[in-house]
Amino acid sequence: MSGVFSGFAIIGVVIALGYLIQRTGLIGDGALVPLSRLIYFVASPCLLFTVMVKADVGVLFSRGVVVTIVSMAFAAIAYITVSGLFLRKPLPDTVIGVLASVQANAGNIGLPVAVYVLGSAQYVAPVMLLQTVVLTPTCLILLDLSTQEKIDAKTVLLQPFRNPAIIAALGGLAVAVSGFRLPDQVVQPFEIVGGASVPLFLITFGMALRGRSLLHWGAGKHEITVSTVIKAFVMPAVAFVAGRYAFHLPDAQLFPIVVVAALPTAQNVYNVAVRFGRREAMSINTIMATTVISVPVLLAVAALLT
Repeated sequence: MSGVFSGFAIIGVVIALGYLIQRTGLIGDGALVPLSRLIYFVASPCLLFTVMVKADVGVLFSRGVVVTIVSMAFAAIAYITVSGLFLRKPLPDTVIGVLASVQANAGNIGLPVAVYVLGSAQYVAPVMLLQTVVLTPTCLILLDLSTQEKIDAKTVLLQPFRNPAIIAALGGLAVAVSGFRLPDQVVQPFEIVGGASVPLFLITFGMALRGRSLLHWGAGKHEITVSTVIKAFVMPAVAFVAGRYAFHLPDAQLFPIVVVAALPTAQNVYNVAVRFGRREAMSINTIMATTVISVPVLLAVAALLT
């Protein structure tokens, strides 16, 4: 149980630092967008590359990963359905909503929780791989395409090769699949720069909280409610039901899968929203709401399966 609180304590301290930086005006009011661009174009790609290079490709073929895919797909389809039938939002807004409903905080909260609660960081690797290789690239391509005025076949075909995060993730995955071990002198610079992405994610999130009324949802309350319910409750529930009744996993194997599914929305969803100028308030409020709600949900999962 203490691992859950440790993970949230770590993230809370760094978010508070970002809030204080913005409150005191230490780096100026216009720093948020440049920092978000630094994360998007430089730090995050370096992190994704090193994660992929060191990934155990074999974990992609386990039954547990299939359960993770089922829960992520169900959550994405659920948000798309609600958005299309009731919210009636344009494609870019719907894509941000899907990210807020599916993208788990596997790096910032997931790693501490995996280490202190589950006993190994390997349990968050599958969801990090899926988010890096499938979910995030797909959403970024859709955002890029849907926010441009004119789209042609050449743009569609070249789009994956213009996004630094996609290039880094696929490059790292190719190295991992090949079995070739890069020299430390090659990997370490990427690790150093990529290591800045997690604290920068959290600091920019804290900076964005300055001047905001937390959980004062306003006009976006329906979107926030839908994405929060799906991420905090639907995803772990689907993971539990699919794992236990469809794949017949024992509690020892099911526990880490449901814990990872119950992780709150990742901070980088807000960075993506800022980068494309769409649904910033919705994303940050969903992150905050799911982060708060995930504490009792994770404790309930631990009580149920351990």
